[in-house]
Amino acid sequence: METNEAWWHGATIYQIYPRSFADSNGDGIGDLRGITAKLDYVASLGVDAIWLSPFFTSPMADYGYDVSDYCNVDPLFGTLADFDALLAKAHDLGLKLLIDQVYAHTSDQHDWFTTSRSSRDNPLADWYVWADAKADGTPPSNWQSVFGGPAWTWDARRCQYYMHNFLKEQPQLNVHHPDVQAALLAVAKFWLDRGVDGFRLDALNFSFHNPLLIDNPPEAENTGLRTRPFDFQQKINNMSQPELVPFVERIRALTDQYHARFTVAEVGGALAMREMKLLTQGQARLNTAYSFDFLYQNALSPQLIARVLGQWPDTPDIGWPSWAFSNHDAPRVVSRWGQGDATARAKLYNMLLLCLRGNPFIYQGEELGLPQGDVAYDRLRDPEAIANYPLTQGRDGARTPMPWASELPYGGFSATEPWLPMDTRHVAQAVAVQEADTLSVLHFTRKMLALRQSSAALRVGTIVFDDSAPDILRFTRHLGDEALLCVFNLGDAPVATTPAPSGQMLMSVGDISTSMPPRSGYIVRHHRTPPP
Repeated sequence: METNEAWWHGATIYQIYPRSFADSNGDGIGDLRGITAKLDYVASLGVDAIWLSPFFTSPMADYGYDVSDYCNVDPLFGTLADFDALLAKAHDLGLKLLIDQVYAHTSDQHDWFTTSRSSRDNPLADWYVWADAKADGTPPSNWQSVFGGPAWTWDARRCQYYMHNFLKEQPQLNVHHPDVQAALLAVAKFWLDRGVDGFRLDALNFSFHNPLLIDNPPEAENTGLRTRPFDFQQKINNMSQPELVPFVERIRALTDQYHARFTVAEVGGALAMREMKLLTQGQARLNTAYSFDFLYQNALSPQLIARVLGQWPDTPDIGWPSWAFSNHDAPRVVSRWGQGDATARAKLYNMLLLCLRGNPFIYQGEELGLPQGDVAYDRLRDPEAIANYPLTQGRDGARTPMPWASELPYGGFSATEPWLPMDTRHVAQAVAVQEADTLSVLHFTRKMLALRQSSAALRVGTIVFDDSAPDILRFTRHLGDEALLCVFNLGDAPVATTPAPSGQMLMSVGDISTSMPPRSGYIVRHHRTPPP
């Protein structure tokens, strides 16, 4: 069934972390030319778009999320000409290209911050969040940084504190300031004019703070494991302010001046669901929001899936969701969810992700079923992981290099030692190895992507959940006269298939002929009479 939906509605997006995808020049770091050389592979998966994590000029304190020049490419990754070539090839292959935009903060080496910190009366003096110390010299508020310690650092040049929700090398932009908003919109226009198809807006709800610098109240005591001072507060004043909505509407107004552009907000935190709905409501805000609901869950259950999806009903007043099971910040899903046959679990999770109503985001290597990479302490690069070792896993294990060929040094990622170690388990699951195995996770994921592309019901249809056994997830995707029943056993024990599958079997994981073994699933197609 054909639909008239925008290209992004129900699109599958493949996330590329440039440092770890493919190294073209032998320095151990992935780059834009390396990505360009692998785009045929990405297109062969059957995805609609790619999202590139930051490749902008940066001192790399937070590996690119500390931007020192929004409108240039860091030499580690190449040049603007390399980016243009990547974009042109992506478009030739029918792939849309999305890039990150980081509007909450810059690097402390950005020219804007260098000027801002030089005095209290320069033209950019108010472009960042500066405040005087309290009478006793302590910071202006009790706000805490995501990465540990106060969200304030003293600067002797101005004899003031500057705010940073993340590293001290990532000073907070004062996005309340109209000139800051204009500068950020000019950055977006630079990339839109270059031809990008849209933006993922990083940490968007951190973009605005309460200008009164009111202390955050303490968090309730029964909120789980606390590994950072940040976890002890309700984050209601350092982020998530109402001024974000009109700024989002300005972003949308700009992207609407270009044809078929796409915007997805990254929104995390305790108020994420409310904010995601707010930022995607109606036709004047963002197209979708990138959910954290599954990224940090240590277990998967039918109840969790039904509850989370149920918060995005198919009604005119609710926006369109996006889902990810893994990304560059979260431990890989195969290592987080379940035990037993990792290949079966990887297939099951990819099938489930591609059956959900919304936009699925597939992180590089997820199509191979890669587990979390093993990174020894002396090879860690993530500042959060180093600071909290061994209490937190950190992000390095999800950022290890992509394995391309088992017979080549470093899995074919680079001709030299990579910036993070290549996990030997990943080499055994390299692209070339799985291309040669028709039963591999890669081949299965390609077939599942082809099914999603061929089924309007999977891409944009409604979702209806059925009551079933405790570990069995059952739902139907509907559109017009097409109905696909999707059933998954997410538990650790076999379950009788009641009722037995009927209709055209489209995809399955595991032997479901007599029962549903642990971590198995199937999709069958029915045809129904559309409602009057």
